[in-house]
Amino acid sequence: MSEETIRKRLGADARREEIIRVTLDLAAKQGVDDITTQDMAQAMGLTQGAVFRHFPSKDAIWLAVMQWVRDRLMAVLGRAAEQGHDPLDALERMFFAHIAFIEGHPAIPRVLMSEHLHGRSSALRQMVTEIMLGYEAKIAGLLQAAQAQARVRADLDTHAAATLYIGMIQGLVMQSSILRGKRTLAAEAARTFPVFLQAVRPHASQEPAP
Repeated sequence: MSEETIRKRLGADARREEIIRVTLDLAAKQGVDDITTQDMAQAMGLTQGAVFRHFPSKDAIWLAVMQWVRDRLMAVLGRAAEQGHDPLDALERMFFAHIAFIEGHPAIPRVLMSEHLHGRSSALRQMVTEIMLGYEAKIAGLLQAAQAQARVRADLDTHAAATLYIGMIQGLVMQSSILRGKRTLAAEAARTFPVFLQAVRPHASQEPAP
């Protein structure tokens, strides 16, 4: 492969990344449903034709956005989990890493939960499903590991607890969106997660003897 070809490919990759980031910025400002490729092009100072040189359709752009979100979110969560001293510490680090990721990319919950996008494309819907199920399985696996170490209740339904964990994040995001400026996402997360830990940890009578 020639050096010129490599430069062109790198340039195309950078432009696709820019389109993805601009799309997320627009979603944060005006929501998902009303964004057009003209909006994307205008925000970048391009023509629609230039946008379509990098993506064959609007659905292809949204699919690339979903892939971008999946890859970066999973990388952030993976790094957070690796720093955990034990499974529960890993879960806590993942929780706050996810909250921080959303604070840095406020459009992401809108994109992941958009009925408009899900209805447009089965590929988009399938990708969101895979993200959700993969995340849920990761959380359940850490809870099961904590169970094996007697750090959580032996009778805990780990899959239900994983659903609750994800639901906490979704609920906090919705609350933050509705109560704009009145409650911060980070502060509410800091108040909420200890309640989750209290619910999943063994009762005093179930804790192993030191």
